[in-house]
Amino acid sequence: MQAIEPYMNEAFTEAFNSVRNNVGGPFGAVVVMNGKVIGKGGNMVSSQNDPTAHAEIVAIRDACHNIKNFDLTGAVLYATCEPCPMCLSAIYWANIQSVLYCSTRLDAESIGFKDNHIYEELNLLPEERKIEFLHIGHPKAADLFREWTEKNDKIPY
Repeated sequence: MQAIEPYMNEAFTEAFNSVRNNVGGPFGAVVVMNGKVIGKGGNMVSSQNDPTAHAEIVAIRDACHNIKNFDLTGAVLYATCEPCPMCLSAIYWANIQSVLYCSTRLDAESIGFKDNHIYEELNLLPEERKIEFLHIGHPKAADLFREWTEKNDKIPY
């Protein structure tokens, strides 16, 4: 693994830019592959009116755009804070190899960012969650999955 400090410093630069420019919350991230920063981002939730515009998501999107691939196998993500459940999922979907972070979810909670309840909800069955989840049947559901399964020119992921 490469030297940590330069990459973490870039993540903090992104985070400070988000705060100082009223772009979003105090979070930043960079994605590194083969010793090179391929994606970076600061939190942009409030400026983009997008609850998914967390620093890690922004950095992953930037990295994928820059390398023209949705697969970040072998990449390392440097984040100023422990990723929330949404970002954690994106990290797994992107096949990121490892994550280095500074502040914890409890540190973030102490300044008003509450992710822990989402971690708790993930352990519950859908019918036990605070948000109503209803499983409904639809005749097109099987058709859709069958069409995907039979598609010869699909790009698997």
